[in-house]
Amino acid sequence: MYNGKNLLAWVALCLFGAGSMAQDFNDAPKPYGALPSERQLAWHETEMYCLIHFTPTTFQDKEWGYGDADPAIFNPKNFDAEQIVAAAKAGGFRGIISVAKHHDGFALWPTKTAAYNISESPWRNGKGDMVKEFQLAAEKLGMKFGVYCSPWDRNNPAYGSPAYVSIYRNQLKELYSNYGELFMSWHDGANGGDGYYGGKREQRKVDQSTYYDWMNTWAITRALQPTANIFSDIGLDVRWVGNEKGVAGETSWSTITLVGKDGKAPMPGYMDDSNLGTGTRNGESWIPTECDVPLRPGWFYHASQDDQVKTPAMLFDLYCKSVGRGGAFDLGLSPNTDGLLHETDVKVLKEFGDLLKKVFAKNLMDGARLQASNIRGENTARYGMQHLLDKDRYSYWATDDEVHQAELEIELPGKRSFNIIRLRENIKLGQRIDSILVDEWKEGQWMPLARATSIGANRIIRMPQAVETNKLRLRVFAPVSIALSDIGLFAEPEELKDAGTTERKGLEKNTWSTPTGEAKKAIDNDKESFFLTKKNSLVVNLGSVQRIAAVGYLPRQDGSSIGMVEKYAYYTSNDGKAWKLVADGEFSNIKANPILQYTPLKEKVDAQYIKLEAKQSVSDKGKIAFSIAELEVYEKK
Repeated sequence: MYNGKNLLAWVALCLFGAGSMAQDFNDAPKPYGALPSERQLAWHETEMYCLIHFTPTTFQDKEWGYGDADPAIFNPKNFDAEQIVAAAKAGGFRGIISVAKHHDGFALWPTKTAAYNISESPWRNGKGDMVKEFQLAAEKLGMKFGVYCSPWDRNNPAYGSPAYVSIYRNQLKELYSNYGELFMSWHDGANGGDGYYGGKREQRKVDQSTYYDWMNTWAITRALQPTANIFSDIGLDVRWVGNEKGVAGETSWSTITLVGKDGKAPMPGYMDDSNLGTGTRNGESWIPTECDVPLRPGWFYHASQDDQVKTPAMLFDLYCKSVGRGGAFDLGLSPNTDGLLHETDVKVLKEFGDLLKKVFAKNLMDGARLQASNIRGENTARYGMQHLLDKDRYSYWATDDEVHQAELEIELPGKRSFNIIRLRENIKLGQRIDSILVDEWKEGQWMPLARATSIGANRIIRMPQAVETNKLRLRVFAPVSIALSDIGLFAEPEELKDAGTTERKGLEKNTWSTPTGEAKKAIDNDKESFFLTKKNSLVVNLGSVQRIAAVGYLPRQDGSSIGMVEKYAYYTSNDGKAWKLVADGEFSNIKANPILQYTPLKEKVDAQYIKLEAKQSVSDKGKIAFSIAELEVYEKK
């Protein structure tokens, strides 16, 4: 029969589990530094999710909608939310985020706040709610659900005025109140610029540090969706990694100290973003990184990119450089005009999911004998090495308070071949470990094998070649006692040996020429070099008349955005004097995602000269007009 104390203990065990209780012992290490909240712990455990872009922009074959698209074009007659969510789940992803409203301002739910929404489209006879269909599909398939509502609205006539902030907040309230429990509220950093704005077609700039009054706006999230993690470029819960390549820094702390610019508080658009990718050792706040990247080159579907879907091996590499560096992997999916994921995308996701399972199916640590130089209080039951192998993220091996450096020897049952080492800390006690050195036993002595910093929630050390050994040693360094929770050894399958490439092959450039020697950097096949000029155009002589079907602009790859072309025009000529306009438009999102901008021509052209003109650039107060890493020209397939 239970007495009162026994009953309370039993209830506590059922509610929290042995792993959670392990750190509540009186002799447990004291937490160190900034700590994750419960919702952030759940986010770390989610690891991978997908961001789904689908608006009238898809039907316009653009990356960013201007806000002027007729709602009548949005009619994906075969839309199937379950097909899209099921493909994500097959890829091993655990959640989806619906882009409920992108910069074009078109709302995918029948909002009461603005006329420009899905009820004005012919889809579902004007009675549809795409956000709801995504939510229900996610619930059915056991996936977490989140929403993204763009603060920038290129359609709303009130944008830039205080009235729009109220509209935006009411949109968030609708999304927070009618679509179940959300695991994320995602906020983009793109704000202000040219747009339709109710037909006025003008530039509207806002002070991002004050306009949205973010702390009061995000207070709505906390009140209506307390379990939702808030993502933005600075984040309250999750921060942007600083690129759209899906890659965190080799050293990437989950803690960060945010610093504002020009004496202002750190707010989206007004902060020093130099440490977004790396974080700050012993930073003031626990705000880990999200690594976002689209499955295709762009976030929206383009038929011209059907042959540029990332391979399963490429996705695995991104997984290791995002989740494997303490962050999360956010993969962009883009339904086509039918309202479905392209069959190639579905196939790649399934193959990636199978690959993940295959890699991590067998932990080669199974059966290993471990010996530590120190165990906290010599209490092996609570803090012994068995906790490194029990698949519990929060049970852990710990050292005494005064022991900040320790060694762990691992004797495997026999020789094992592997190239992946996975490590985890018990982050409920903070990010404690500074670095780890891994040695292998070779020819009768310890030899250096690998090293890592910023362990945190997850750290994957991926070695280029497989190692075969029966003994390993870990040397662990920290400013406080150690609390390591997991060690895994894994071997990559053969299909991961070559990641492949999705890059298109352009015309050979050995006969090309430019007016100046410096401009040759734009055609030298070196992605790292770039041409920078105060002029606003570049002319290239192809050497002879060529059949041109598409052109490509690769922006500078050195991390600077000065001179990147935002609005462009391409011209062709046969004599370098009489020019014909063959393409123009906008390289949307190029500052955040500086990938090759592939532009198919509406019809093939025979020409010897090609000119790229910058109509608008990301420039340094107008001083520099134009920069380019490579110009590409493509023949008709």
